[in-house]
Amino acid sequence: MVSVNVDEVILLLKEKSNPIHLAGMKRFGIENSMALGIPIPELRKLARVIKRDHPLALALWETSFHEARILATMVADPASVTEEQFDKWVSGFNSWDICDQTCGNLLDRTPFAIDKAIAYSAREEEFVKRAGFVLMAEYAIHNKAANDAVFIDFFQIIEREACDNRNFVKKAVNWALRQIGKRNELLRLYAIETAHRILMKDCKAARWVASNALNELKGKAPVTLN
Repeated sequence: MVSVNVDEVILLLKEKSNPIHLAGMKRFGIENSMALGIPIPELRKLARVIKRDHPLALALWETSFHEARILATMVADPASVTEEQFDKWVSGFNSWDICDQTCGNLLDRTPFAIDKAIAYSAREEEFVKRAGFVLMAEYAIHNKAANDAVFIDFFQIIEREACDNRNFVKKAVNWALRQIGKRNELLRLYAIETAHRILMKDCKAARWVASNALNELKGKAPVTLN
């Protein structure tokens, strides 16, 4: 591990600032008022040099710089994350990429991931609610040994929240449905049946969530769980 302090890292990040990338972030719906304009691959290179450094991660998050927070998720230690830190970081989400990077780099690897996914899925704040479904999707990707029952329980939540028309929420609901369905054949069948039920809801968001998922998950032959 390279020993660095937060001020040194912030100085290095500012040196890597790219005005062109910063301007482009807005086109992808990324809040950039506290951003420096540094591509994710550059942050990953730096994280590989720093390695795990949880105290540094906590200090980086407190700076509120967009890229510093993303870097924090890359160098933080999942085993050192407390429930208080989990909630604090999620409550600070103000952009979809911060949400997704934090969940996929760190939070889905903590012991709180499943409970928080369920709890956040019922919250009203857009990026907190998104985090609930991103956690489901990322847990499906990274936790290869997880029992199918965990994901089967998620389907009823996905169905329940499918009418949320906010762009960053409905896309996360859709992602969770698709990603869980891609784990194995049993979950694919559950995902397809869930999508068909969602398709029957009388709301535009649900129809999009279900149709998009079915395009990816449904094979040519009819499928059933019966």
